[in-house]
Amino acid sequence: MLKNILLGVFAIFILASCSQQATSNSAVSTNQFGEAINAKGSISYDDLLNKLSAVDSVNTKVKGTVSAVCKKKGCWMTIVSEGSDQEMRVKFKDYGFFMPMDIEGKTVIFEGKAYKEMTSVADLQHYAEDAGKTKEEIAAITEPQADYNFLASGVLLLD
Repeated sequence: MLKNILLGVFAIFILASCSQQATSNSAVSTNQFGEAINAKGSISYDDLLNKLSAVDSVNTKVKGTVSAVCKKKGCWMTIVSEGSDQEMRVKFKDYGFFMPMDIEGKTVIFEGKAYKEMTSVADLQHYAEDAGKTKEEIAAITEPQADYNFLASGVLLLD
C-alpha cells in the first residue's frame, strides 16, 4: 500500500513538472535565439563602430540590419552600417544557436562582445562560400582583412 501511495505521489509530481515545462516552453518567442534579450538599452551599429574606434572590444547590445546570413545553416550573419560600407560578422556563442536563413534586410538586436580581429584568407573564402558566392568571387579573395566581429549570446529578430 505504501508503495502505491509513493508511486501515486511520484506520478503527480512528474505530471505537474511536465505541465509546468510545457507552459513555459509555449511562452518562448519564435523571434528569440540564444539567451533571452530585449531591446532596452541597445545602441545603433554606427554608434558601436564609433566606440570600437577607441577600444579593441566592448560588451554591448546592438540594433542593426542583417546584410547576409550563412546559407548552409544560419551559423553567422553580417550587419551593415547605415553610415558606411563597414560590415560586422556576428557569430553565436558556443555555436549554440542559428538564425533563419531568410532574414536579409531584417532588423535584429543582439547582445554580447564586439571586437576587432584580422580574418585570414581561408576564413574569408569559407565565409564567401557559405554566403553562396561564385568560385570566381571566392578565388579573388587573396588578402587577410581587418574586421569587426561580434560574439552574440542572444539575438532578437524584430521584423
